[in-house]
Amino acid sequence: MPQGQPSVVPDDGLTTRQRRNRPLVMVHTGVGKGKSTAAFGMALRAWNQGWPIGVFQFVKSAKWKVGEENALRVLGASGEGGTVDWHKMGEGWSWVQRDDQMDNEEKAREGWEQVKRDLAAESYKLYVLDEFAYPLHWGWVDVDEVLDVLRDRPGTQHVVITGRNAPDKLLDFADLVTDMSKVKHPMDAGQKGQRGIEW
Repeated sequence: MPQGQPSVVPDDGLTTRQRRNRPLVMVHTGVGKGKSTAAFGMALRAWNQGWPIGVFQFVKSAKWKVGEENALRVLGASGEGGTVDWHKMGEGWSWVQRDDQMDNEEKAREGWEQVKRDLAAESYKLYVLDEFAYPLHWGWVDVDEVLDVLRDRPGTQHVVITGRNAPDKLLDFADLVTDMSKVKHPMDAGQKGQRGIEW
């Protein structure tokens, strides 16, 4: 299997193995399609490595059927790879009904408190904080607190955060940042999302 070669080797006193196994914070942001999908692709790799995985979906409705959820739950229960726990934190998109916003804010904060508990307990090796950039952008969860918690997390826990408008402080802090740009999308031509592509 090909091994990625770094363009720079820092003088940080770490061995190659220590540097390779350093826990990462990854962010998938931007207006293009594929942020969550890429994170779930990482979850597939983590499952294959036998890692316990925690998926925390923020903002998206708990009633929304996500194709990746079913696939990862089946894989997690198969006994062949890592375990998968799926947590849904949202009741729907906040801009649909203003009355629902306070519920969403509260659920986002509750969800973050659960993530903090799991990080402290080292419950998972990979955390997918899906759409977590939204509560950070809207000010529902304090960015500085999140960065402090992520900076001080114990062990070798990897965290991937998805969502548009990820705050600059998070982008500066993260080890890996991917900005999904949109060149073209069928919805621009009036086509609705379709089964197997959007969900």
